[in-house]
Parts: sequence; C-alpha cells; structure tokens
Amino acid sequence: MVSPAELVVLGEVTRPHGLKGLLRVKSYARSRESFLNAGTVLLKDRSGKLAGFRVRSVVVHKGLLLLSLEGLHSLDQAEEYRGSPVFVQKDSLGSPQEDEYFWYDLLGLKVFLDTGRYLGKVSQIIPTGGVDVYVIKEGKIEVMIPAAHDVIKEIDLERKSMVITPPEGLLELYEV
Repeated sequence: MVSPAELVVLGEVTRPHGLKGLLRVKSYARSRESFLNAGTVLLKDRSGKLAGFRVRSVVVHKGLLLLSLEGLHSLDQAEEYRGSPVFVQKDSLGSPQEDEYFWYDLLGLKVFLDTGRYLGKVSQIIPTGGVDVYVIKEGKIEVMIPAAHDVIKEIDLERKSMVITPPEGLLELYEV
C-alpha cells in the first residue's frame, strides 16, 4: 500500500473520451512526459478506492491530455474515474533542475516581501503557457504575482518560505 505522503497529484480526469476507455486529463505537469516517466498512475473510483494503472500512452488533445491506461477498455470503465485526481509516486518524478521546483513543494510556502512583511501563503499556481502565476492568500485577500526571476528573490524549502520583490504598483492594486 502506498502512503499518501509518497503521492503527488499530477492532474485531474475531466471525463472519458470516446468509447475505448481513454481519459481526458487536465494536467498540472509541465509536459506529458511526466505521466509517461511515472509509468503507473493511481486513480480514485466513485467510491474513493485507489486503483493503479500502467500508462500505455499520453497524447496532447485540445489543451488536455488523452490518457490510455492498461485495464481501461470501455466508456463504462473510464466513467468510474470521472473527476478523479491523477496521482503518481513522488520518486517517479526525479529531481527538478536547478532553479526549478515542483508545485507541491511551493504550495503552502509563506511569502514575505523583501522588506520582511508577511504577505500570505502560496495557495494556488496558475499555468499560463509562459510565466506561471502564484496566488498568495491571507484571509480573504488574494494577490497574484508572476513567477519570474525578477520577482521571486528566494525560495527556502527547509524554512517553507519565499521572498518576493513585487513589480512596482502591484500591491497597490490589492490595497495590501
């Protein structure tokens, strides 16, 4: 049995695709290779039970991925996993490159301005196709900052913190 601490969500099944068991997946990974390299994904069925499947193929289709898994051969089988997170084991992802981080490492980091002022925690990461956007939340206030080198000054995973220098005028938009 795999411990939840060993798993990371790599995407979400939006719905079945076609009649032969393909799954449409909204990916949280940078590329389809993350699914292929994992080799095996875990999905939750309607009852919440986890099941493992070997990845046969992954194809990009209209901004989503079409995931073909061993053992899923029909629309009815695929329908069992509609809305399921797509889990992989963390160790299947390898190590990030220098100055790269896995999203699961960044979510929850405490964010501080370069002045030392606490801003909030990273609550979400929005992929844009270019520079990702980090959503920083504290109470009811949400601030969106670009994940650019000139904004992100330091990431310290041991301290679970991030230091930023926001672009001029950004925080005034949010009245922070």
